[in-house]
Amino acid sequence: MAKPLVGLVYDLRKDYLAEGFSEQDVAEFDSEDTINSLHKTIEKLGYRVDRIGSGKSLCKRLAAGDRWDMVFNIAEGIGGRCRESYVPAILEMYKIPYTFSDPLVCATTLDKAIAKQLVAQSGLATAAFAVVEKEEDLNDIKLNYPLFAKPLAEGTGKGIDGNSHIENPKQLKKICLQLLTEFRQPVLVEEYLPGREFTTAILGTGTDAAVLGTMEIEMRSKDEPAVYSYVNKEECESRIFYHPILNAPAIKKEVETLALECYKILQCRDAGRVDVRLDKTGKACFLEVNPLPGLHPKHSDLPMIATQEGMSYETLIGTILDNAFKRAKNG
Repeated sequence: MAKPLVGLVYDLRKDYLAEGFSEQDVAEFDSEDTINSLHKTIEKLGYRVDRIGSGKSLCKRLAAGDRWDMVFNIAEGIGGRCRESYVPAILEMYKIPYTFSDPLVCATTLDKAIAKQLVAQSGLATAAFAVVEKEEDLNDIKLNYPLFAKPLAEGTGKGIDGNSHIENPKQLKKICLQLLTEFRQPVLVEEYLPGREFTTAILGTGTDAAVLGTMEIEMRSKDEPAVYSYVNKEECESRIFYHPILNAPAIKKEVETLALECYKILQCRDAGRVDVRLDKTGKACFLEVNPLPGLHPKHSDLPMIATQEGMSYETLIGTILDNAFKRAKNG
């Protein structure tokens, strides 16, 4: 009996750079190292692996009649707030099972305002916020300074730097207009959360979802703004100190309880990460969720948390696949 065939769908940075996209455009995309690690690990788990490539490559393969027992999808897509839902939607149309969240969840969570609204309506803590789609919207903002501004539907800290921390209306206008021009999408403006920042890894779906562990994100340099920016993420080895929550069991429990509740409310599947930050009173508040977490074995947050908690990379990937196959079997 042939081993199950797992198709691997991904966006490779070098492919998009060759097409003329910028380094920032492709910041969320994967390196050859990540894809090689996934390929090798999935084969080691007992599956056959077929490297499909991007969403467009997937379309060509499907049109040619190719099919797979499971697709391991980590494609982020490019262009618009629904880009992460492209591949899941195509696979659902062809009734091919795949890892991670469905199209609705991928689109909902990439739009940070929609995700925050759903979390807030469920009675969970998140910073007060507003969305700026055009300059006139700035007149309607009734939030307490300091504020924090970032593109509505980006990841990997894109559009975030020291200027994202805003102290007054003049600065708010300047930064929002810059972001509107550069990213051609709305800007999310939130009341700034000055406390400690964490990211919590969760495995499973629905009632089976459970916290794997939590990692605190601490800036090494105290001279720079405490912002998990694009530059800080890209140069994390030298700029960020990642560590477990130390000597604070109450904070750990509060952060992980909030993260798991948000993950379930937003209906994420198989695995994901939830980012949490403390407000000025020390209360844990939801920032955002990543339903397609990075999977580089050494540099991505989810595998780093797995390592921190004593779980091997092979076990992590195997658990994600097991979760996806279980869902497919249960229909």
